[in-house]
Amino acid sequence: MTRFGWIVLTVFVLVAAAFAAMTSFGTARHRRLDTAVTQPLPSSPPAASAALLTVPVKGVRREAIVDSWNDARGGGTRGHHGTDIPAAAGTPVVAAAAGTVEKLFQSNLGGTTAYVSSLDRRWIYYYAHLSGYAPGLHEGQGVRAGEPIGFVGDTGDAGPGNYHLHFGLQRMRPDERWHQGIDVNPFPLLAARGQGR
Repeated sequence: MTRFGWIVLTVFVLVAAAFAAMTSFGTARHRRLDTAVTQPLPSSPPAASAALLTVPVKGVRREAIVDSWNDARGGGTRGHHGTDIPAAAGTPVVAAAAGTVEKLFQSNLGGTTAYVSSLDRRWIYYYAHLSGYAPGLHEGQGVRAGEPIGFVGDTGDAGPGNYHLHFGLQRMRPDERWHQGIDVNPFPLLAARGQGR
């Protein structure tokens, strides 16, 4: 084989190895989700209201929340990992549970976002598309359930005038940081009724 042939073969092998590594990473993540995350979580929402999350948008009733988990997003390229709660622009967004503000962050998809860890650091509550933060909110701050986080907006990829809170929930291992958890459908813990899907 010529030198050029060896170079082409080497590049091909490297590309194939990189693709295989990405494929096995995705498989491992889904396997971890199936075993480590879903087993400890209840199959249906707890009956006691104390175990439910506080509805994170002021004035929205639990019955009005719709399960939008895994709806197509990005032109069908990805599933929706959260619950969208429509509300008027500027409606107060409050903490769904007590915790610590881990990160205040601007992103292309979520726009103005806040990540709050639970007191036991096993969960991250994710608030996205905010128009702004509550006055004085800062990283490291402790919050109680119902305490102001920010305001409903249309930042990020929400689209102009599509005012809503994207609320996400992630299961965390003790060694994981605010952006490393595994997405879990928050709907059952918000709506006080069985999973909609």
